Amino acid sequence: MSGLKRTIFYDRHVALGAKIVEFGGWEMPIFYPAGILEEHLATRKKAGLFDVSHMGRFIVRGSGAIKFLQHVLTNNAEALNIRETGAQYTLIPNETGGAVDDAYLYRFVEEEYLLVVNAANREKDWDHLNYHLKDFQDVELIDKTSDIAMLALQGPMSRYIMEKIIGPGRLPEPIRNAVSIVNISGATVKLARTGYTGEPLCFELFISREDALMVWDQIIVKGATPIGLGARDTLRLEAGLPLYGHELGIDPDGKEIPIIACPLAKFAVSFSSLKGNFIGRSELIKQQNAFKKIVSRDYSLINDMPRMIKPIAVAGRGIAREGAKVFKGNKQVGYITSGTMVPLWTVEGEGLASSQTEHHQLRSICLGYIDSDILEDEKLTIEIRGKAVDAVVVKYHMRSEAPPYARPIVFDHKLTEKELPSGDTQSNVLRLLEKTLENTIWRQKSCINLIPSEMTISPMARLLSVMDPAFRYAEHKKSIAFYDADIFYYQGTDFICKVEQMLEEEMRKFLGCDNVETRLISGQMANTAVFSAIVDFINRADRKSEPRRIRQVMHTHIGKGGHLSAQPMGALKDYVARDPKTERPAVVNFPVLAENPFKIDVAATLKLIDEYRPELIIFGKSMVIHKEPVAEIRQFLNAQAIKSVLMYDMAHVLGLIGSHFQQPFSEGADIVTGSTHKTFFGTQRGIAGSNFKENEELYTLWEALVRRTFPGSVSNHHLGTELGLAGGLYHLVNHALFKGLLFLCMGAVI
Repeated sequence: MSGLKRTIFYDRHVALGAKIVEFGGWEMPIFYPAGILEEHLATRKKAGLFDVSHMGRFIVRGSGAIKFLQHVLTNNAEALNIRETGAQYTLIPNETGGAVDDAYLYRFVEEEYLLVVNAANREKDWDHLNYHLKDFQDVELIDKTSDIAMLALQGPMSRYIMEKIIGPGRLPEPIRNAVSIVNISGATVKLARTGYTGEPLCFELFISREDALMVWDQIIVKGATPIGLGARDTLRLEAGLPLYGHELGIDPDGKEIPIIACPLAKFAVSFSSLKGNFIGRSELIKQQNAFKKIVSRDYSLINDMPRMIKPIAVAGRGIAREGAKVFKGNKQVGYITSGTMVPLWTVEGEGLASSQTEHHQLRSICLGYIDSDILEDEKLTIEIRGKAVDAVVVKYHMRSEAPPYARPIVFDHKLTEKELPSGDTQSNVLRLLEKTLENTIWRQKSCINLIPSEMTISPMARLLSVMDPAFRYAEHKKSIAFYDADIFYYQGTDFICKVEQMLEEEMRKFLGCDNVETRLISGQMANTAVFSAIVDFINRADRKSEPRRIRQVMHTHIGKGGHLSAQPMGALKDYVARDPKTERPAVVNFPVLAENPFKIDVAATLKLIDEYRPELIIFGKSMVIHKEPVAEIRQFLNAQAIKSVLMYDMAHVLGLIGSHFQQPFSEGADIVTGSTHKTFFGTQRGIAGSNFKENEELYTLWEALVRRTFPGSVSNHHLGTELGLAGGLYHLVNHALFKGLLFLCMGAVI
């Protein structure tokens, strides 16, 4: 293999007995003695170590670097943020909307970018980038392929291994594409949560050449299995990831594959105004418009996207290889771009109770470039060795959202159907009553409940909850026409009206505020009503234009204990704007102390508030060990004249309000929401409160919140549990008195 290049790890591969082959101009290990199947399985169960130093590594730096990258790459390079997302998948496009190559862009330090390209395309990419470099000033493009070694550590044990070998520094945040810089036995290592296997726990390491062997050895000692290029290919195929020359580039008919035809393009192509008129933009827009219509099953623009890359499972016997023809009936509808037989660990049980066994099986899977009007679950045939073999279009071969394992998705897997009890109506009703009583006794007397969100309410509150306060409906709304009198829409509601008045008065005392909304039936609904009210408040001067969303929100990330409802994936989703820079929801996470991830770093938070100027700041998390810095943030907002709504979502700690813990309103909170069934001894409901005065500007926000409660969120606001909440609140604030009344109440019932 004269003239071929070798990575710094070549001797390690030879010593381990690897089969060496030529790949992209390099001598690389295709597999080790255990073989491709065992290497694939080892990565999926434990951790695999890959030498990927054959890939091209270019440094881009200079004041003009960002403009250059925005022009020559499809993704939005300006979205890279070292603190949160320092890496992104991208493509190098040509003018016709095809791919010169696909790549990964990293930003570990403010001053420079690292672009990783495919080994076989390194020289082509280098020439292409240098051709366009002449149009930009103050940009330096440097080939560091020989100076920087690159390893990939992938699999369920990868985090454990990294934690064992790093010294100063920290692992990247547990978010895909997060980056950090760490120290391994004196060596500086740039670390990213990226990879080419689909593993949810994955790292790629960039190491100086002189330190590379030491890092390799340490990772191997800690239990990683060396993996060759063969298993790397089967792993990426199972994950549905493209390979240039297969799913990107030129198809078997000699035609260019449109970039948008590749499923990953939705994450790798940006049309942000920040990018300007980048290479291939007009053609990519044409492809994107066709793709949008195809998704809606409108094929009027299918000529602009005649075929797309889709996962296909082989249902019959045989292995579909690259170039195999795909048919629907007698019509050829495309080709296989990648295909093989991959192993998977068999699983026992279902759902969260499922676990990998020590046994494995094989399945035949592939990716196909097929007609765009072919839908998921459609039956096809693949020509394999002259025979038509049954196949089916699937949505995916594997999923990665349930760490620590990547989960194979087998197309014909069937969930076990749970048997429902059989019998006549009378026996089913009797069984229901018996099981309900049995379950209640078990939960109330036979076990200790350790889940805060499953707080046991008192017998009195439970009794009140099953009473009939006003049948079902008691909607009411203040009417300006009647001088803000509260108008009830139904008769026979005097009793529940008085209960609500009592409940509101006691809740105001408990929260230490002037305004309370008790009709919300969950903490999540309370937060949704607040977010909706803020959007209403923001747009109060313009009721004709499309409402503007909240420009920037600061919150605790769910990975650090933040509440689901305060996340873009939760209740916040429909109310927060997209950041034009990142093209993601405009949220910034509270930074935490390096030595204590449960405590907000106030100094760093103040800097971020000054930088982002959030319109909404949300305190609150699922596990609270420390007080939230409400007073410190309020003081800073006032000093800097930053108009931001300060909200404390006290879902889990609402019952702890007081001088012994935290008094959010006296510390400067604008709005408090909470669940009334966690540390609060109530029924399953939610509340919201504020301290706005009628003559203040923000009182308009409170009025919007009341409107977004009714009619915006509830009609029937569950009067029985509202009655129970009143009893629970009296219990919470008057515990000694409650004990005596409880005995009287129970005696009356008996």
